[in-house]
Amino acid sequence: MSESVRFGVLGPLEVLADGRRLRLGGTVPTRILTTLLLNPGQMLPVSRLVEAVWDEEPPATATHQVRKAIGDLRQRIPDGSALIVTDGPGYRAEVPPGGLDLSEFSARLQQAREALDTRRTARAVEELRAALALWRGPAPDAAASGPLIAAGFAVLEERRLVSVGQLIDLRLGLGENEELVGDLRELTTQYPLREGFRGQLMLALYRSGRQAEALGEYTALRALLVEELGVDPGHRLGSLYEAILRGSPELQAAPPTTGAEPPGPAAPPEPEPAPLPPGETAAPRTLPHDLTDFTGRERELALLLGTADDTRRLRIVAVDGMGGSGKTSLAVRAAHRLVDAYPDGQLHTDLRGFSPGQEPRDPGTVIAALLRTLGVPDERIPEDPDGRTALWRATLSGRRVLLVLDNAADASQVRPLLPASAGCLVLITSRNRMSGLDGTESVTLDILPPADSVALLRAALGEQRTGDEPEATAQLAGLCGHLPLALRVAAARLRSRPRWTVRYLVDRLADESRRLDELRSGDRSVEATLRLSYQAMDAGQRTALRLLGMHPGTDFDVPATAALLGLDRARAEDVLEQFLDVHLLEQHEMDRYAFHDLVRRFARRLPPEGGETAAFGRLLKHYLAVTDEACGVLFPSRGSHPLQGSASAQPSTAMTPERAMRVFDQDHGTLLALVRHAVEEGGFDEQAIPLARNLVFYLNMRSYLQPYDEAASLAVTAARRLNDPPTLRNCLNNLSVVQWKAGRFGAGIASVTEALAIAEELDERLDMAVSLNSLGLLNSSVGRLAAAQECLERAVKLFHGTAAGRQEGYAHSNLSTVHSYLGRHRDAASAAERAVQLSYRYGAESEGVTALTDLAIAQLSLDETAQAHASISRALHLGDERHTPEDLALALAVASDIHERLGDRGQSTDCAERSLELIRSKGTASRRPAVENILGRVHSRRGDHSRALDLHQDAHHHAQVIGFQVETARALRGLATAEAALGDASSARAHREQADELFEGMGIPLERHTM
Repeated sequence: MSESVRFGVLGPLEVLADGRRLRLGGTVPTRILTTLLLNPGQMLPVSRLVEAVWDEEPPATATHQVRKAIGDLRQRIPDGSALIVTDGPGYRAEVPPGGLDLSEFSARLQQAREALDTRRTARAVEELRAALALWRGPAPDAAASGPLIAAGFAVLEERRLVSVGQLIDLRLGLGENEELVGDLRELTTQYPLREGFRGQLMLALYRSGRQAEALGEYTALRALLVEELGVDPGHRLGSLYEAILRGSPELQAAPPTTGAEPPGPAAPPEPEPAPLPPGETAAPRTLPHDLTDFTGRERELALLLGTADDTRRLRIVAVDGMGGSGKTSLAVRAAHRLVDAYPDGQLHTDLRGFSPGQEPRDPGTVIAALLRTLGVPDERIPEDPDGRTALWRATLSGRRVLLVLDNAADASQVRPLLPASAGCLVLITSRNRMSGLDGTESVTLDILPPADSVALLRAALGEQRTGDEPEATAQLAGLCGHLPLALRVAAARLRSRPRWTVRYLVDRLADESRRLDELRSGDRSVEATLRLSYQAMDAGQRTALRLLGMHPGTDFDVPATAALLGLDRARAEDVLEQFLDVHLLEQHEMDRYAFHDLVRRFARRLPPEGGETAAFGRLLKHYLAVTDEACGVLFPSRGSHPLQGSASAQPSTAMTPERAMRVFDQDHGTLLALVRHAVEEGGFDEQAIPLARNLVFYLNMRSYLQPYDEAASLAVTAARRLNDPPTLRNCLNNLSVVQWKAGRFGAGIASVTEALAIAEELDERLDMAVSLNSLGLLNSSVGRLAAAQECLERAVKLFHGTAAGRQEGYAHSNLSTVHSYLGRHRDAASAAERAVQLSYRYGAESEGVTALTDLAIAQLSLDETAQAHASISRALHLGDERHTPEDLALALAVASDIHERLGDRGQSTDCAERSLELIRSKGTASRRPAVENILGRVHSRRGDHSRALDLHQDAHHHAQVIGFQVETARALRGLATAEAALGDASSARAHREQADELFEGMGIPLERHTM
């Protein structure tokens, strides 16, 4: 029976076989095994193992010694050949489940995270305790293990400390305070500059009734930071200090806050190239391999290749772009194409500006390695940085060398590495723009165009696999954000899962909360790449990115950013421009900034650090002020709102109608998301309701019904929670409007009936009138015409003599419609004329389209065709398909009828086509059957009965679905007319009888019904 082997790297390396400790045979095998175990399941090339053992100064026999050590380890460890596997050019540690403490540590952290996600705090505590119990002591330092392994252990140690902090957070949340003080004092002694532990100690002391000691801890840390670093404690700790100082009750019930687990240890980087042996005459060439499936970037590649046109001068080209955009691949491809133009050498070096667990390389160290590559002996390389730079430039003098400085941190790292002589080309890649390097040409990489994204997937997956699922392949490219790294990771996952279809991976990526988790393959991960940029930031930038991730919009401007971050506009713009420079933000138009989709996902996954609630409140307040001002311009006479206190904010001179419309056009999606989040989270109802109201005014004007319905419904939910009857009444009235437009008449009647009851109980005359107007309109739609007339006449009476002239006009217009239904066309004309007069008197001419259309309908029914033509012409002059397009569609349908009666067939046809196109693309459910019925009658009048039949069939279907009784009856009457003309007497008779029955049930005299 084979022995059970367990490996331990959480502390000094340990290998146990059936509980018996094994000897590994010295430093070389120990470092090799440690490196493999820090990267379980990953193939590490021999060159990386060489670097792990000897760093940058390997002996000539290094490769042989590595292979010998691998063989020795396989002999010493039971079943060693199965545990240390040869994999292509390197080796891989294949440890079975339960055989490596690092794997168990990661698994238990994952289980703790899942427990927290499902609010099982006790289970999370148990898993974290078990995870931390796996640590046997501190990891070896760099002197004992080498810099590369030490960097991996540093990442592990950071994960351990974060987990310790998470466990303490949870225990504090469970009420363990006094018990934690001792442990936290040890931690703050061991890690005196780590503010998280200090804050937890302050909180534990405060909750234990030791306020003075808690405040003293802050004072002690502040003194230490000032002495050691010359800085004050961070904002979060300062806020905690202030809260303790004032005895904030929030500190007594603070819920546990936990951060995300940091990334695991990174694989060691590629080693520096070895120097050429003495006497070697071949030009050094250390370029990485060129990708065989390199795709796209034709324009950018042409720009790089064009730099070789003039080799008489030094050329420096910086390729910048977000992490994963393919900068290195592009630079390497260009370098391979330019080999012949630079015969004296083609050198590549990784500057590690953004590398996991590593600091950017020192320029002097890089120069020394490059000089060795060019054959300069160690004894000639100066120790001082300036001397190395001078020798480097002198060595390149007169040579034509291509130098690829990959993964640069910033201009200061690159500047000492630049040659000084003509004939050289330097290609720099970086996430930062190299604006600080004079004379540098810049090439910025954006995401790939969609066609190139699909082409990359096709090259990586093969023609057949992508050709079988072209639609899913295009969707996969979109879900990857057209980012080359994400596309390659997705392709790698599909290649390793041959039974997966492209559609299956698309479905997995569709879950936004897990998209970054899915974009991981082997040691490549989109999230890890983005995290490198995040880790390179200072604390203020990290906070800014985290808070910007809270913004619900697809893009945002400087004022919104200033509000969210709590900064003035100049400082907020500086932050945005800094993120733009490092490609964490994009700018598609002036003054608007946007995240790449995957960067947004990353920012939103960052763990909360406090201040999120206040930041959201500032953002909500900002958008409420902006939309108040915009509504003051667009809807100057709208009524007051209980939570706003006045009709609207007074518009500033800078807020023009065009700018006001742009506010809503650009941000209505953001505004809806803000309202949604505010209502779902709670605590912001008094801001969410007026913001929703501002939004629904715009959405109603545009007839964006789905978002209107959601915003109005959310406002009702918030108003019920506030238990504020006037506010609830207002919200219900707004909701009833969209319910009528959407054809949900029953729901609308319920909403407005509740609103009316509140208004009557509060004896609010104008609000009763508003509700009665809506109730009359809804009753008319379901065929309760007598009740509708009564409601509308009461509304007119209540509105009369008040300042609500516009609303009175709406009531007269709705009353005109009811009179028309009942065949009282003179009354209908009078009511419509009054509505038109009121719209002009109160400066709402543009809203008079409906009233003028109602007037034209009444005039047509009175055979006053010329007057109808004048009325509808005025309506069309005022109409704008951007504002309540369904009303313009109805006006165009009536205009088509009028032109047909006047004998202008061409104009009639034009109006009919525009009307039908508009009602089908932008119309509402409540208007559509009316338009189709009118146009059906136009075609019957022309003698085109087949077309009339189609239109009335559509009208009948649409009216019946929503229960629009009058239009259902009119559609049946139209069907009967068309069928009779087409010789289908039986169907005509049946439909006419159904229509007559409906008309009679609504109290509509058949002999007086014309429209």
